[in-house]
Amino acid sequence: METSHSELATLEEQMLGGVVTKRGRAIFQRGEGMYLFDTEGRKYLDFTSAQGIAFLGHAHPVMQQALASQASQLMSLPSFLYGETRGRFLRKLAEILPRHLPHVYLCNSGTEAVEAALKFARLATGRTSLVATRKGFHGRTAGAFSLTWSPKTKDQLVPLLPAVTHTTYNQADMLADAVTEKTAGLFLEVVQGEGGVNVGQTEFLQRAQQVCQSRAALLIIDEIQTGFGRTGRWFGFQHADLRPDLVCMAKGLGAGFPMGAVAFTPAVKEKLFVGAHGSTFGGNPLACAAGLTALTAYQELDTVGNALHMGAYLLQGLREKTGHLKIVRDIRGKGLLLGIELRTHVRPFLQTLMLEQGVLMLNAGPRILRLLPPLILEQCHADAAIDAVSSVLAAAS
Repeated sequence: METSHSELATLEEQMLGGVVTKRGRAIFQRGEGMYLFDTEGRKYLDFTSAQGIAFLGHAHPVMQQALASQASQLMSLPSFLYGETRGRFLRKLAEILPRHLPHVYLCNSGTEAVEAALKFARLATGRTSLVATRKGFHGRTAGAFSLTWSPKTKDQLVPLLPAVTHTTYNQADMLADAVTEKTAGLFLEVVQGEGGVNVGQTEFLQRAQQVCQSRAALLIIDEIQTGFGRTGRWFGFQHADLRPDLVCMAKGLGAGFPMGAVAFTPAVKEKLFVGAHGSTFGGNPLACAAGLTALTAYQELDTVGNALHMGAYLLQGLREKTGHLKIVRDIRGKGLLLGIELRTHVRPFLQTLMLEQGVLMLNAGPRILRLLPPLILEQCHADAAIDAVSSVLAAAS
């Protein structure tokens, strides 16, 4: 007897409940471009990019073909053996990375990239102290979560990694006290996505680089959510003309396929050794095929330029349609990473948008409505999202 869709939803909730919060009762079956479809045939405009990974939208033909082709040839290959697809992917990635970052470690996710980066920073400097920022988010594994600013949750998980301190984001005058001669590295996001879509001020970011250089500490930029065009540049740090020592990457790197990486300088590489870190699945042929295809498509479709153009269009439209509403405190962001700060909790609006408007969006903290659409966004999709948001927020004002 075939299991019903309702029974499948109940089973998923029972097995994942307590760790994952579900929204609505729709069961999603397929995706196409900017849209997701549930088992009842309902259509949803996806402004989440599957939590910021589906840069090319859903089921893009080039991704389908690349993964199917690679799966028919070779799916698994350890890192100690040379791989054709891996080599081609690394060559493409080298075209995009700044020239001062010629070395790469491949893994499977953003939090793994952060774990690798913090180990590399400690090995490269011989120091153990690390600095991150309040409201920053770097992952949920033990090391990455030590860097993540989440006091309420951390109270239930201590002790975590020792010698981690946090400084206030966008407060340049506090950096000199935060980063000392004992600091191995400073972890920064150029836009705090999970922490509220807080855009890093150029003065703050450049001051962070100066302080790190003066203390011989490493500047580590977390580009997991902002990398590969999300902010309208290949990397968010390029807006501030930074030269980071390490860069953590994931999400858009595989356009939906699990993949992470850390890029680093020759100076960091000199201090590493065989066995210092590793990954069973990192750089596997399927992931590299996805990464190669995604990066090539970004270049050919100019998704970076589209993010810059459509991000400005979306930001202006949201400000015009919702900026005057009493419920709205602020509208901000960069490229296609935007946030609407409300004067009340945002979760009920996410539910209403999904059920009544057929639009999927995210939160970024308790009061921020986050818009994180695929980089293939067109004006018609932006207009639909603006109308949906303005309608829901206006009804509550």
